[in-house]
Amino acid sequence: MLDLTQIDNTWTIFIDRDGVINHEKKDNYILNWEEFKFYDGIPASFKLLHEKFGRIIIVTNQRGVGKEIMTATDLENIHKNMQQEIEIAGGRIDKIYFCTSLDNNHPNRKPNPGMAFQSKNDFPEIDFSKSLIIGNKLSDMQFGRNAGINTVFVATTHPETAFPHPDIDVRFETLPDFVKAL
Repeated sequence: MLDLTQIDNTWTIFIDRDGVINHEKKDNYILNWEEFKFYDGIPASFKLLHEKFGRIIIVTNQRGVGKEIMTATDLENIHKNMQQEIEIAGGRIDKIYFCTSLDNNHPNRKPNPGMAFQSKNDFPEIDFSKSLIIGNKLSDMQFGRNAGINTVFVATTHPETAFPHPDIDVRFETLPDFVKAL
């Protein structure tokens, strides 16, 4: 069981993007910065995450690039602007990992843990037993389980997801609700 009181700056937080940081488009993709809308309180939440966690990593499946309905440049522009807004609010993101593959078996496509292993390669101090993933889908929770990472489910887009659930350690309504609990 995840004990939030144990979290300090030796911990890493992995955060899914769409449906956690920003509003998802139902059955579609955020194609450009103009379509990207933060949930209320997100930039400010990153300020506290910056103070609490040693590493802040975004892990996001981005099939829209693989399907060629957006470009890698579109995705980079979204991430650059998102990062700037979070930094202006006093927060930070250490790195953004994304998987554009259409192949569900691709090692980096969640729920597969490839992006976690990439981050450990880039930041060797990451300890998966002192890490958590916060996401809005069971595939995010399975990513966590597959990498040995604690799991935090936010019910922003899938409030019907049962809890307790074997893949979910703790559940909150939103990322800012999780941040308040810290």
